[in-house]
Amino acid sequence: MSGDDINWLRGAVTLVSFVAFLALVRMTWARKRQPEHEAAAELPFADEQGDRRE
Repeated sequence: MSGDDINWLRGAVTLVSFVAFLALVRMTWARKRQPEHEAAAELPFADEQGDRRE
């Protein structure tokens, strides 16, 4: 492999990684996942059933 080939490969891998990152961000913050995010946001305030001391 010559120097130009390896640089082209590095650029291609960077581009593919960036596109995959953007796809992951878009999938994570999609509006259809809003109920899941709201439920997860309430978890710190939920009472724990198994940790009650009497």
